[in-house]
Amino acid sequence: MKVLLVSKTLAEFPEEAGKALEISKLGVELSVIVPVRWRGRPVEAHRLKSEAYELLTHNCWFSDRESRRLRYHLHFYSGISRVIGSSRWDLVHIDEEPMNFATYHALHGCRKKERRAVFTTWQNLMKRYPPPFEFFEKYIFENAAGGFAGNREAAEILRRRGFAKPVACVPQHGVDPTLFRKLDESDLRGKMAFKDAFVIGFVGQVAQRKGLDTLIKALALLPKECILVVVGSGPDAPRFKSLARELGIPARLRWEHWVDQREIAKYMCAFDVFVLPSRTLPGWKEQFGRVLIEAMACETPVVGSDSGEIPNVIGDAGLIFPEGDERELAGRLLRLINDSSLRKSLGGRGRQRVLERFTYARVAAQTVDFYKRICSGSE
Repeated sequence: MKVLLVSKTLAEFPEEAGKALEISKLGVELSVIVPVRWRGRPVEAHRLKSEAYELLTHNCWFSDRESRRLRYHLHFYSGISRVIGSSRWDLVHIDEEPMNFATYHALHGCRKKERRAVFTTWQNLMKRYPPPFEFFEKYIFENAAGGFAGNREAAEILRRRGFAKPVACVPQHGVDPTLFRKLDESDLRGKMAFKDAFVIGFVGQVAQRKGLDTLIKALALLPKECILVVVGSGPDAPRFKSLARELGIPARLRWEHWVDQREIAKYMCAFDVFVLPSRTLPGWKEQFGRVLIEAMACETPVVGSDSGEIPNVIGDAGLIFPEGDERELAGRLLRLINDSSLRKSLGGRGRQRVLERFTYARVAAQTVDFYKRICSGSE
């Protein structure tokens, strides 16, 4: 089977090349297109190159930082039609939302060259799109052979919006369990001066939608030996730091503004518990929570809010609390603080859940199964 994968995801998250590698191991002759630049920076092509698949870099319009409002909807790859016509692809996987211009532009080329194509969606809210995005989506629904949904609600939304062709609910994000695994990070705990503390961890964008204010308020309700380590940056950092001062707990927070993605596993292993307290907003709710599976792979127990896909990712391998409720969150954390056997049990279950559902190999297997289904024409 010969497949062309068009993916800006690999430009944002080069570590996701592990999925492409695993796809290529399953009898797929794979070529991957990524932007030359993304968010105003050159793509780390050296991290994406592999002998297992062909890597193609192409200019991508509206992919710079200054065009961030347009980037997710109006970017497109110049010359992609030539690539689509350059080989007899069995399938073209456009890793974009169906209402994006990039999807329409690539699928238009697929239609002219009579190539089957599928798309990816994470959209888990029912929305009304203004012109021309409504037109793009309608065209994709009429001409795509199928679609990947990154979460359960996204699959439901596709049906509600009228897409009647095959849909596969496959997470698309994964982890390498040989990199994300339980490690002794006592040295890191010592360097950060929390060797004997109970460490609560958060990794991600420091923004309102991630619910960090709920976590800071919960911290104030916990014993003083508990500290919170925040790894990430974002627009709401000053407000959250101000909140910590108002609650009288600024000394119990550690802020790590930037950590290389390849170092995240060390932090996950240094945490006693990891929390993702995302909050649903009018135009957004958590679509997956990749950091959860990274923590789970490291056997770190996780606590998540009930926003979007979080409960489905965690399953029975962690604790869930009502989003925005700091008292309920504090209760879940206090339970873990006082019960080391529960922490160990949840850590083991989390690792097992990742191995069963969220490794690159598992995600690739589900992806290739859907590729075969589409190419065979089976419904």
